Amino acid sequence: MVDSHSHIAGREFAGDLAAVVSRARDAGVSRALVILAAEDEEEVRQASRVLELWPECRVAVGVHPHHAHLFADDPAVAAQLVESRLSALPAARAIGEIGLDYHYDFSPRDVQQAVFRVQLRIARERRLPVVIHTRDAEEDTLAILRENGSVDTTGVFHCFSGDSLAAARALATGYHVSIPGIATFPKADALRDAAGTVPDDKLLVETDSPYLTPVPFRGKRNEPAMVAEVVKTLAEVRHTSPEALAALVSANFDRLFAP
Repeated sequence: MVDSHSHIAGREFAGDLAAVVSRARDAGVSRALVILAAEDEEEVRQASRVLELWPECRVAVGVHPHHAHLFADDPAVAAQLVESRLSALPAARAIGEIGLDYHYDFSPRDVQQAVFRVQLRIARERRLPVVIHTRDAEEDTLAILRENGSVDTTGVFHCFSGDSLAAARALATGYHVSIPGIATFPKADALRDAAGTVPDDKLLVETDSPYLTPVPFRGKRNEPAMVAEVVKTLAEVRHTSPEALAALVSANFDRLFAP
């Protein structure tokens, strides 16, 4: 079993990281993709400790759309920073999370788009997959992917929470779709229906920890061990066993991120 999107190098896990890793292993989680904010020195340093404790993990590094405003004067600086991080992190396997977020608009939309584009260019040049964050910005996200040649890149729409139509549009890019703990929520019928339509070879699961804690752990901090609840829910939706679903998403993870 794998967790395809986790923030365990963040401050929320600094005090008990070893215990978090131990619980993940005990739950049968063999590895995770750890997401790093390129501009966050502390998080990048903490990634070294994550990898010491859990060498099977791999990392993605990028500039999140919330932080794109830091590079408003020159988006190329964001690209340079991501390039330097990738070169310094042997465990780096992807660029992300990157994309657009019009829900909060913490960064101006034109700046988000510019920073997104320069990071997609790096992905094409380095032949790395991208981890896409999109919220209330699906039209522009898809347009920029098409404009920048999604056929020339691979990647995943992380924390997918849409319906079957939204899943079809995301999958039309050729990218994977990663289902978070939201799928376990009682009112998430549309998401569960969508998860049932994702082709076997395009499905991933994630925690997005420390966020979006699945049922039955609502109210607690999310962590990689809890991805097991997502696997169980999707196994029911897809009429298979948790073991078979775990093997399927693990194989997809390995093909996409080439660990």
